[in-house]
Amino acid sequence: MMVNHKQIIPNDDILRYYFYFMQERMSIFWRKYEGHEPLTEDPILKKYRFTNVYRACDRVSQYLIRDVISKDIEDYTPQDMLLRILVYKIFNKIETWEYVEQVYGKIRINHFDVTEISNLLSERRRCLPIFNNAYMMTGTHKKYNYLPSKHEKWLSMVKEEFLGNGVVESILNVNSLEGVYRTLRKCSFLGDFLAYQFAIDFNYSPYLNYSENSFVKAGIGAIRGIKKCFVSYGDSFEDAIHYVHDNIDVLRARYGYTDFRPLPGHEPTLLDLQNCFCETDKYLREKVPTLQVGNIRIKQKYNASRTRILFSFPEKWGVEINQECTQKNLME
Repeated sequence: MMVNHKQIIPNDDILRYYFYFMQERMSIFWRKYEGHEPLTEDPILKKYRFTNVYRACDRVSQYLIRDVISKDIEDYTPQDMLLRILVYKIFNKIETWEYVEQVYGKIRINHFDVTEISNLLSERRRCLPIFNNAYMMTGTHKKYNYLPSKHEKWLSMVKEEFLGNGVVESILNVNSLEGVYRTLRKCSFLGDFLAYQFAIDFNYSPYLNYSENSFVKAGIGAIRGIKKCFVSYGDSFEDAIHYVHDNIDVLRARYGYTDFRPLPGHEPTLLDLQNCFCETDKYLREKVPTLQVGNIRIKQKYNASRTRILFSFPEKWGVEINQECTQKNLME
């Protein structure tokens, strides 16, 4: 039986902003990295916070790669490492991770006392936030509702399901990025978006080695961006992401943005293209406010960071940009 697939039809007037955003946001990254001013003349990119084109370049991901995964890696088993990555990413906040590691000690399978860690975090949240607001960490299964705090629910779910149900072992024995995602989806506390994001985080470790071009899952923000950029996006939102990936040089030429400068030897992957649809959605809220697709105002203004990043990438990528960023103001 022949299957009739839906067409993919770009909205050329809008999709061009996607490629503009990618090129200009990456130019900001390189200007900042090389110490050039001004970073951009675009008033929207000056005013608001936009993540990097490459997810791995953002500050929280850089800390994950360099300090959570690579630092003292020989001290941890593969199972320890996946637990460490998951706990770090649940809070997604460097300060929270450093506090736990300094006060409680190094997170390991055999050193993961939910009650003790939860008590420490309950004390900390009285005066400081413990979660990053990048992801809305609201999803919990109702069976954990007896617990009083969000962080205790999340840590308990990790203990009971990720460790207790053998999910961590299963992840180390699957054979694809999609397999990691589907294994994580078995956890009651993970929906599609977080399962995909955590699968990518695990894949930064040396214990998993799957192409980021082998599987993608569109998040809510990316879906809004895709709806704005396409008249028809195919059979799924992921079809639109694959379309951009497969035709990226043609589309860059069509819209006149052929000066994109990638990380050395590493073009944006399906993951990064998905992320850029989310960021383009944000950009279009200001640039083309008449495009009403679940529009809300951009919440986060750009605030320059005073700390520097020495960029590090998974060794298997073969990407090296060795100098420390020369400016104090690092846009995440």
